[in-house]
Amino acid sequence: MIFSISGLNRAVTTSLVTVAVAFSPIFGAIASAVTLNGAGATFPAPLYEKYAREVTKTIPDLRINYQAIGSGGGVNQTIAGTVDFGASDAAMSDAEIAKVKQGVILVPTAGGAISVVYNAPGVNSLKLSRTTLPAIFSGQITKWNDPKIKADNPGVNLPNQPIKTVVRADGSGTTFIFTDHLSAINPYFKGRIGVSKSPKWLTNSLKGKGNPGVAAIVARTPGSIGYVEYQYAKSANLKSAEVQNKAGQYVAPSLQTANQALSNVQFPSNYRVFVADPGQGYPIVGMTWIMVYKSYKDPAKAKAVKSLVQWILTKGQDINDDLNYTRIPSTGWRK
Repeated sequence: MIFSISGLNRAVTTSLVTVAVAFSPIFGAIASAVTLNGAGATFPAPLYEKYAREVTKTIPDLRINYQAIGSGGGVNQTIAGTVDFGASDAAMSDAEIAKVKQGVILVPTAGGAISVVYNAPGVNSLKLSRTTLPAIFSGQITKWNDPKIKADNPGVNLPNQPIKTVVRADGSGTTFIFTDHLSAINPYFKGRIGVSKSPKWLTNSLKGKGNPGVAAIVARTPGSIGYVEYQYAKSANLKSAEVQNKAGQYVAPSLQTANQALSNVQFPSNYRVFVADPGQGYPIVGMTWIMVYKSYKDPAKAKAVKSLVQWILTKGQDINDDLNYTRIPSTGWRK
């Protein structure tokens, strides 16, 4: 990815206009203990929870409380001004940004893969083509031994039983990334379901709250298939399908294949970018952002937010790899 940490640091520094607080010296001490409350996406929740634990080693007076309520909730609370920062895997739209009275800056923190997880009895390896995957989630394919799935998986003994799709019950950036990809590769899916944090599914799907909820339902429901951020799939020991990419390759989700998919991303000046159908690597990938205000009434919180952003984009990035999230690299800058 092409990105400049220094460019974003300058943007945050100059945009938080309530008080003039410089980033120098690096990670300057906060005058008194400050707690920042954030809420939003479940996609990066394992990462943000570790950020919250680790940041205090560098900035002892900073405490972070983060509630994983879904990207839709994060956007809504950012607009309402009820959090110190929000979080979303679907970058705020122009209309949403316009509703934020204090102004808002989107700060990319990580990228990652969305795993297609399944619980098909007797199936230990599953491939899903660019035709088959959207057909499952649009209700065109309803049984595991459908001829199209069999064609993707020669020699695999697929069960003769119904497919139970599992989707999100809440407004979700993970769902946005997933439907963005399926819409990009399949006109039927795009025309009938489309890209959304809260789509109207055509299937009678099971619904789970957050990535943990979807993962739990798939784990306990034979015949099910759903989508979760890759780290949740690993943590829950769920099977992930190999998904066909634009180059025709069947690729399993991993940190390496997500990095391949995101390697050519270029952030524009507003740091908002979408990766619907990358040309290489694992094809269902996306970015995640925190949303910070351009102005804060409390000078201590303004300084704390700026210190947090700088820490995330420097020391915090060392944590990303450990939890299978891609980094926001520090070199280069293009509009």
